[in-house]
Amino acid sequence: MHIAPHDNQNKAIVDADDPTVPLNYFNIVKLTKGQAFDYQVPGYETCIVPATGTVTVEVEGMTFTALGGRGVDVWDGEPQGVYIPSGAKATIICESDATETFIAGAKYDKVLDPFDVREHDYVQYGSDDTKTHRSIKHILGQKQHDKVGRLLVSELFTVGAGGWSGFPPHKHDTDRRDENGTIIETRHDETYNFRFRPNHGSAVQIIQHEEGKPGDAFQLMDGSTILLGSGYHPCVVMPGYEMYYFTILGGLSQRSLVQFFQPTHAYQVETIPGIKDMVAKFK
Repeated sequence: MHIAPHDNQNKAIVDADDPTVPLNYFNIVKLTKGQAFDYQVPGYETCIVPATGTVTVEVEGMTFTALGGRGVDVWDGEPQGVYIPSGAKATIICESDATETFIAGAKYDKVLDPFDVREHDYVQYGSDDTKTHRSIKHILGQKQHDKVGRLLVSELFTVGAGGWSGFPPHKHDTDRRDENGTIIETRHDETYNFRFRPNHGSAVQIIQHEEGKPGDAFQLMDGSTILLGSGYHPCVVMPGYEMYYFTILGGLSQRSLVQFFQPTHAYQVETIPGIKDMVAKFK
């Protein structure tokens, strides 16, 4: 499902119990200097990530200052975040001239402790030859595994201009095991928000539900949101443009993601450099 770019007026783009991705929550909050925004989402743990600007976050009697610091866009600096426990009330205060701040969430009932993330975990994979070159900055990733319930939060960048992402096609819409009891796929709802450089760039998101049958394709613009409840979901950006997408994953039964690669294309896991390292980081 595609949600076109729009002014959401600081209201959730993907609210609790969304019919397509009930395990996800997503909001974009825009503030100017000195403005504050309060929120709480019962039954969902969340993560606050400034896309641009600098904020202070208050939660559970704790204050996390000078969070963020990126300038004109998501390419201008490195990501930082604050983990907000399930159902906790949090306050975002804008310290810079302006901020655009992402709030990512996953359904989870247990209440954990808040913490900030000032350094991300980084992985780069793919190649120019295979048109799959990209980097991933994990904000809530493998390093925070024991401190988070079901939520994974990352930023993904195409390296160079143009090319494929999410390839080989994969899905993660069903909890299932093989005949030996080994987990071969997990149910993780996923939400993306896209940006392009230059910002008049564009891409195509494919969602294919059945092997050998045509799926759906959506044209992505700067600010587009994609909800992925099921299906294989590669995307491709136009030549000459860089693509970024903010990624939210929420697991149904566990936090670690197990992707199932589309059988037709699964052999390319062995031919695209770094795919296995990328998979290992979504834990």
